[in-house]
Amino acid sequence: MIFAYIFIGLTVCVTIFQLLLALGAPWGEFTMGGRFPGKLPVKMRIAALVQIVILLLFATIVISKAGIAFGPFFKVAKVGIWFVLAFFIFGSIVNLSSPSKKEKLVMGPLNIFALISIFMVAIS
Repeated sequence: MIFAYIFIGLTVCVTIFQLLLALGAPWGEFTMGGRFPGKLPVKMRIAALVQIVILLLFATIVISKAGIAFGPFFKVAKVGIWFVLAFFIFGSIVNLSSPSKKEKLVMGPLNIFALISIFMVAIS
């Protein structure tokens, strides 16, 4: 269960980061391959809000699979956790191969820690 809490903590951090990006924080070089240094354009700020929704869905799946909450969704979470894992495998590869040095150094390791946490929840 500790791995679920690690994932929750990481998700909270990334959700706050995405919310601040959507509100205009000048951290574009930490995301999207660094294509938008400074404030993200409006379409990318909307994408940051969409990513928050996806992250919250993923967190719900991890929390349910770990047995922390959302018990009625456990059967769905047993399958859904593997989709979350696949998403984070892909995300880790993308972040670690990003042309943005800042994205590589910050989001890459963060994704790896999340990936390990999800894997541990998935196999438990």
